[in-house]
Amino acid sequence: MNKGKIVQVIGPVVDVEFPDPLPAIYNAVAVEFDVPGQSRAKRILEVEQHLGDNWVRCVCMGSTEGMKRGYEVTDTGGPISMPVGDCVLGRVFNVVGELVDERGPVNADKFYRSTAPRRRWWISPLPPRSSPPASRSLI
Repeated sequence: MNKGKIVQVIGPVVDVEFPDPLPAIYNAVAVEFDVPGQSRAKRILEVEQHLGDNWVRCVCMGSTEGMKRGYEVTDTGGPISMPVGDCVLGRVFNVVGELVDERGPVNADKFYRSTAPRRRWWISPLPPRSSPPASRSLI
């Protein structure tokens, strides 16, 4: 397992320094830490950019409250994945594929990457523009 250290936290953006090799773009990396007044927190970060100097820029899929520089981060070796199939119908998952409905485990046979090719398939192309209206004089 490839391990790194958090070097900067700015809102949901977290920069992590890894020794070689760097995790691939869209890989999930995990960090566990203690939050004062709460139980141990686990957050999943998604690698978005290689910055140079063995740093990667990640986006946290949850709150970064209590996250500090120096915390150890572990590369999961793959992207965030979601269970698919009939067993997930009627179930509630969070953004990283964890169950939140407290109805027991899901026995999924297939998992799909949640970072499928970053196409904006939900946005249709804009219709062709018509020519602008003729200018009219107000006088």
